[in-house]
Amino acid sequence: MTSITDPNMSDAFTSAMEEIHNTHLKTYGEIIDMTTELCQSHKQFVKSGHDTCLKKCKDDEMLFETIQMFKRDLVQKKASLKGKQHAVSEMMSEIQQKEMQKDDIIQKIGKLKEEQAKRKELIQSQNKANKNRLRKLQKARVVFQDHLGMEMRTILGKTQLVKGEKLQFVFRNVNPSDQECAYVVTMGIKEDGTYQIVSSDPVLECLPVLESRLQETNNLAAFLANVRKEFISRARC
Repeated sequence: MTSITDPNMSDAFTSAMEEIHNTHLKTYGEIIDMTTELCQSHKQFVKSGHDTCLKKCKDDEMLFETIQMFKRDLVQKKASLKGKQHAVSEMMSEIQQKEMQKDDIIQKIGKLKEEQAKRKELIQSQNKANKNRLRKLQKARVVFQDHLGMEMRTILGKTQLVKGEKLQFVFRNVNPSDQECAYVVTMGIKEDGTYQIVSSDPVLECLPVLESRLQETNNLAAFLANVRKEFISRARC
């Protein structure tokens, strides 16, 4: 066995320790270099991640602002749409009302046309009846004027009671003591074509009865004859 005091052994040991030390230093240096490289790589990775996160945050903020803007715009559009729907509803209601008014007006126009046609027929019928009455009046006028001294006048009433054109029959030769004394009866024609006695002078109490008989018989000559008889009877009292 070699003695530890052997100089060669000491040198060999020292050389071995130096070699081990150099190996360890080399390995340590490699570890340091690797650690440094890993640190740099980690820093770059962290910086890249940080930058990515910042960009993502900014993108998210812009996206959030865009979403909020879209939400506000959507709320405004909903409010505008609601207003337009309300306006459309009111317009449709107004159109329906106008359509109903249109139908009502058309019905009223139709009724007015029917009433106008009936009124026209009535006027034509009244005109025809009035012409017949006028002919009868002319005949009665001739008879009474020539034989009984009666005068027929056309007068225009000024009061509401006798408003319109009336006929006034003036009888003379009634009172034997005063042949020129006038006895008067005033009458007209209603809208329905019937006779209407307005007044008499002097007043005859039986005049309403004579008027009712005239409306039943439509015999004007007989009515005037009866009126004359009543005036004669009154004059003799």
